[in-house]
Formats: sequence, structure tokens, C-alpha cells
Amino acid sequence: MKMRNWLGTVALGLALAACGQVSDLVSGKKKDADVKLTEYPEQVYFGDTHLHTSNSSDAFGLGVRLGPEEALRFARGEQVTSTTGLKAKLSRPLDFLVIADHSDGLAALKQIHDAPRFMLRDPILQRWHDELQKGPKESQAVALELIERFSQRTLPKDMLDPKKQEKRTRDIWTDYTSITERYNDPGKFTAFNGFEYTLMRKGDNLHRVVIMRDGKDRADQVLPYSSLIGSSPDMLWDYMDAYEKKTGGKILAIPHNSNVSNGLMFQLTGPDGGPMTADYARRRASREPLVEATQIKGDSESHPFLSPNDEFADYGDAGWELGNLTMEGLKTPDMLAGDYVREALKRGLFIEQKTGVNPYKLGMIGSTDSHTALSTADEDNFFGKHSGQEPNAERASSAQNLGNRQGRFGWQYLAGGYAAVWSRGNTRAALFDAMMKKEVYATTGPRMIVRLFGGWDFSDADWKANWVKAGYARGVPMGGDLKPGNGTPKFIISALKDPIGANLDRVQMVKGWVDAGGKMHEKVFDVVWSDPTKRKIANGKLSPVGDTVDLKTASYKNTIGAPELRSVWADPEFDPKVRAFYYLRVLEIPTPRWPVYDAVRYGAKLPANARLKDQERAYTSPIWYTPKA
Repeated sequence: MKMRNWLGTVALGLALAACGQVSDLVSGKKKDADVKLTEYPEQVYFGDTHLHTSNSSDAFGLGVRLGPEEALRFARGEQVTSTTGLKAKLSRPLDFLVIADHSDGLAALKQIHDAPRFMLRDPILQRWHDELQKGPKESQAVALELIERFSQRTLPKDMLDPKKQEKRTRDIWTDYTSITERYNDPGKFTAFNGFEYTLMRKGDNLHRVVIMRDGKDRADQVLPYSSLIGSSPDMLWDYMDAYEKKTGGKILAIPHNSNVSNGLMFQLTGPDGGPMTADYARRRASREPLVEATQIKGDSESHPFLSPNDEFADYGDAGWELGNLTMEGLKTPDMLAGDYVREALKRGLFIEQKTGVNPYKLGMIGSTDSHTALSTADEDNFFGKHSGQEPNAERASSAQNLGNRQGRFGWQYLAGGYAAVWSRGNTRAALFDAMMKKEVYATTGPRMIVRLFGGWDFSDADWKANWVKAGYARGVPMGGDLKPGNGTPKFIISALKDPIGANLDRVQMVKGWVDAGGKMHEKVFDVVWSDPTKRKIANGKLSPVGDTVDLKTASYKNTIGAPELRSVWADPEFDPKVRAFYYLRVLEIPTPRWPVYDAVRYGAKLPANARLKDQERAYTSPIWYTPKA
């Protein structure tokens, strides 16, 4: 028996498998082609594009013992037992799931844990093996050391040898694709194949989730691509190009946690530090159509420093604005513009004005990035970032930072989010194609239903007929490009509350533009809100919706807010000569955050500075307007 049969894996990039076509694993199983698609998207599907299981080495080290099968069962609505022995079940099943285990060190710690010690010759691996056997505290220490060594490129040599790891990587990958094939149920539940490309330079987060449109037959022709092989995003795009050429399939990448990139995720320059070229911008835009704007490790929509006139720009920023992922690099104000999505959208317009191509034409989604194998995004059912953070009395107040454990605490993690996709059906192909078209939005957890169309002749009269059909016929949906027309653009806006959640406070339109001189601007408009007879705009601000939160009982009342908000809005400051984007931000009324539920259930003592309530929200993908050349 060779050591590589036991050691953890570092996924080899395009190590192409010589495998043939794989038939359905279940006789008579429905295929994508068997699902009748609607004429246009009539339903929104909620899912998680970013979940980790015990096959992720950091997740295993941090305690999780649930694998891909348990993750899929849970997402489909089944009750499972968590790693810490708690019964876990979603209030409502998800419609789709991407298990995106780290390609770097795929299942490495799990294999080191399971290996006979005498087979491990490297002293670091021997020590890790011993510590992993002891208990959760020691296991977590190993995981944190692994993360630090990965960031610093000081992993043991055996974990850096791709040839030693290829066979075991293939075994793990093909087992995973077999599981997704079994659980994929076109028309009812979609199980995507995917992985996470974990590029990180001394803690600066440049991670991407990679999603395949295809089933096992194509996915098995490659292995997940490792950042230890390709240490720049354009090398990942090379892998994606090769995948599509080899298999005839399709693939996309989703950057996430730009908030801890220390300014590197959305740069104005190219990879060499010089001006960004049109070719580079075009390639990035084609390979990365979406961005994960909100998740457990904070929210990346905006920041008060960048948006000082936006009273709601601070959601999910606390703790994460201090530095990069591992806190090896502290953040300075000049880094923030490269960290947040709204600024990236503005930078995209600026670069397009210079080069003719927008590299940051990004649709917005949310996802969890949970390392528990449990896709939970509800405040009252939050199972934490990792298994050590599953519900307990200490998790909100304890230090939870990856790396040196400085600066961040449990309460600063968010219970979110989810990806919402407007699709013609619940299949891999239909959902993937909708993602590529950016007809998607992000939610911090609640399943509110949001639609946005842009056009030139919409009016309130459209509400009396099939306004959705009119939106597609005479305009473009979220994620679309509004071509020049006559007059002022008008937007059909509709938001429905989560059926079992909180009422809505307001719907806002966020506009960004670049003037003729290249200066970037933004403005937030309150478009429609609850109780409009009493709530007025004064000095540029809408009066607050109110607050019904009872911290003692972790409850709220839907006696304020509205179950539905809709409007046809025209931009009062439209300039037909100026590039611009428009996206919606939908705000709920205040509700308790997950630490408050812990305080009620477990008697948890919360830090004095902990944020106890918030207004959860959704962000749509933008609609872009480009003037005539």
C-alpha cells in the first residue's frame, strides 16, 4: 500500500480522465430534456451555490463529519443529525444546491485522520494525525494551521505533489459526482457539480465557486482545479476554457467574499498592474457573470466609507472590515473600493468608458459558505459557519476568526444567504442558463419574491394585465441591458414578503453612473414603502418603518410594514448620454438576529456591542444602460 492512497489530496487542474459516457445511475430517471420549460421564467427558485462538507479539509478540521449525501438530503428537506448531535431540518426545502468543497487539499484532513500513523512519514502530517484524534479543540487548531500554511504556501511537501495526489483526488471526485447524480431530480431538485477554487495570497481572499452545467459524464472528464497549480484567476479561466473544449459542456465561476480581499478582488488595473485591457475585461466578464454579494462571512454590497449618504450601507460589515480573511493583513481605507460590489459596478462602467468592455457586469446572488454541510440561512435556525459554531450558549461571544483569532467574534457572522434564480424550470441547464443571463438576486436569508424590468413605455396600466409578460415583451429583466430609447427609462418593480417571514419596509433603487469626465457617482432612491400616508421623505430621508422586536422573547410582529410593495418608477435624473446601472434593494422590517435566539434558548450572555437586530434584505442584479456610441 502506497502512502498516496491515504494522504489528503491537492486537486490536479486539468488532469483529464479517459472516461466514456456515464448513463443515468437510476433506470428510467428523468432527464433535463424531460422537463417542460415555461415560455418565460414564471417561478423563482431558491438555493445555495456554496456549501462545504467533510470533503473540505478546513471543514473537517473544524469539526464537520457530514458528507455530500447528508448535505443533499438536508437541502431536499429531510431531517438529519448534525455533527454535534442536534436534529436539523429546514422550514422549507431548497430548490437547488452546489456542494463546493475546496479543490485544494480535497478531503486531506479526513484522510490524514483515517490513515494508520505509520503510513505518514512527514512529521507535520504525523502531528496533525495525532491532534485530529484528540478532540474538537485540537482538531480546530490543526484546521487553522492548515489555513495559515495554505495562505503562506508552507504546506507539507507531500500535500504539494500533484502526481502523488491525482488518483485519490479522482476517487473522491467521482464518488461526489455519483452522489449528485443520484440526488439530482429534474423538475423537483437540482444537484449541481462544482468546487471552490481557493486562491488566497497571505490571507487576501480571491476565492471562486466553480459550477458546471453538466452531469457526471462530463464532470468526470476533469478534476477540480487547484490554486496550488494555477495561482491567478486567469489560470482558472484557462481551465474553464479547456473544460468546455474537452467536454462540450459549460462552466462558470462566482467570486465571493470580496469584503476580505483587501482591495484585490475588483481592481482598476490588469493582473500585471498596468491598465486593464479590453481582452482581459472581456474574458473576466464572460467567465464570471455573477458575484456572491452576501454570505456568512459578511456582506459585500457596500460600506459606509464608500457610501456615506446611504443609511443602510453598514449591513454585515462589522468585524470583516478590519482586515483580510486570516487577518494577516489589516485593511486601510484605500482598499475598500476594491472590496465591495457596488463600487465594482461603478468601476466596471469606468473601465468600459475607457476600453469599451465592462469586466464587472455582475449579477448578484447570496449563498451560505457554511462548513457544516447544512444550508441554513434563517436567523432562528442558524447552524453556524462550522461545526464548533452549531447552536450553543458560547458561540456568539467567542473568538471565531480564521487564522490568528484576533478581531472577529461569533456574533459578527451572518445567518445567510441564498441565491434566487428566475428560471424556466428547475433543471441544471435552465438554472445555469438563467445564472449566465444574470436573472438572479441575492437574499440574506428570507425568501422574498422580487422582480425588476426596465423599459421605455411601462406605466401603472400594466398592472391591470399580465405585467410579467409585458416586462419580457417590452423591456428587459434584472441582469439585462437596456438599449437606448425615447424619453426616460421606466422600471416595473415588485416585491412580495417571504410568506412565513417579516413584512417589507421599503424598496430602494440604487443607481450608479460615470460622467463624461470619468467621475463615478451613486444615489439611492426610496421608490415605494409601507404606510405611505404616514411616512414621508424629509431632508432626503424616509422616516423609519418602526420596530416591533422583543429581545426578551426573540420575536417581532408584522403589525408594521407591508406584505407587498410595487411601483412603476422613472429615473428623475436620467441623462441619455451617461452610462448607468440600476438595481433594487428590498428591506424587511427589523427582526431579531440569531444571537438573540441563542440568548432565549440557551441563556447566552451576549457582548455589549453585539448587533441584536437588523433589517434583512435582497439585492437584485442590475439593469445596465449604455448610451448610443
